[in-house]
Amino acid sequence: MDQIIYLLRHGETQFNKQGRYQGVLDSPLTDVGIEQVRQNADMLKSLIGNPNDWKVVSSPLGRALKSTEIICEAIGYDVKNVAKDNRLTEVDVGDWAGLTTKEFENTWPSFFNNSDVYNWYFKAPNGESYDAVVSRLTDWLDSIKHEPKVLAVSYGLTGRILRGIYAGLEKDNALKLEVAQDVFFKLSNKKINRISLEFDDFYSR
Repeated sequence: MDQIIYLLRHGETQFNKQGRYQGVLDSPLTDVGIEQVRQNADMLKSLIGNPNDWKVVSSPLGRALKSTEIICEAIGYDVKNVAKDNRLTEVDVGDWAGLTTKEFENTWPSFFNNSDVYNWYFKAPNGESYDAVVSRLTDWLDSIKHEPKVLAVSYGLTGRILRGIYAGLEKDNALKLEVAQDVFFKLSNKKINRISLEFDDFYSR
């Protein structure tokens, strides 16, 4: 049987709303974020059949775990059976965590002259390198290769890189993948399908 992975991102957080880079810091889901997760969970429920046939995995950070709890409640899965895996944690942006773009530019005014909007995360003092993230996510994918059905809850940047690894994309292309919080992704047969409430996109599946 071909493996299926549904990859979800946590809902909007207070830091997201404020435009702050989170990394491995944390902040609560907003009301909008909670509704985003519920919407995704309702769509997910219609796709997965018996929830107990699935392995559910979450990053241990609070915003992912809260999102996972909402998903489990919606699909009828016992949250106590969720596996927590540090390899799914968001990219660590080191000393830049918690800053807004304006605060960042005030402290490092010339930084963006030597970078771009996609790869700057990996130049943070005390942060995590792209290769380190690829290594831990590749290890995670390898560890679940015998699991036929997996639901995973992760993050924006981590989710981009994970999908990039899965589809065999180069770094520059992986880092440009979508990170919206009101969609999720089906990974199967080395292909990635986007799932959202848009009629033609969702109900045609």
